[in-house]
Amino acid sequence: MTQTARVYGGSLYELAAEETLTEPIREQMIQVRELFAQNPDYLALLCEPSIAKKERIDLIEAAFGSQAERYLVSFLKLLCEKGILREYAGCCEEFTRRYNADHNIAEAVVISAVPLDDAQTAALKEKLEKQSGKTICLSQRIDPSVMAGLRVEIEGKQLDGTVQGRISGISRKLSEVVL
Repeated sequence: MTQTARVYGGSLYELAAEETLTEPIREQMIQVRELFAQNPDYLALLCEPSIAKKERIDLIEAAFGSQAERYLVSFLKLLCEKGILREYAGCCEEFTRRYNADHNIAEAVVISAVPLDDAQTAALKEKLEKQSGKTICLSQRIDPSVMAGLRVEIEGKQLDGTVQGRISGISRKLSEVVL
């Protein structure tokens, strides 16, 4: 994430917090980010310098003006006007990071060879919430190279409960003993 995204995303968060609009703006930001990811040509069009800024801003108004919070629409227009609309995803990250910090939420990613069922997901989420003291927003990533077990990434830490992780731990301990 760039410094520009931190500054702009943080500024939008502060404004949303003052206006008690953090939840709706966060949800809408995620939807817009997904829209941009699914339609990269649309984002490219909004960033195209050969199209007049006024036209690009009008396109933002036409697309989002009646459906999104005015602060978010104005934010998109500002990014377009400044020529930094491609920083939007980073702005979303910063907004979400600030939102999570204020609401005691931690994002965690569980990595496994096969998808977890609902009961396994709920049990893991509950255990992580007890350990961290935070509400956990859990997402899954499938990685066929993971051998039996799970790896969890949460708040910059990695909890490795995979067979490979355990073997690596034993190997490190053995090499320490041998030295």
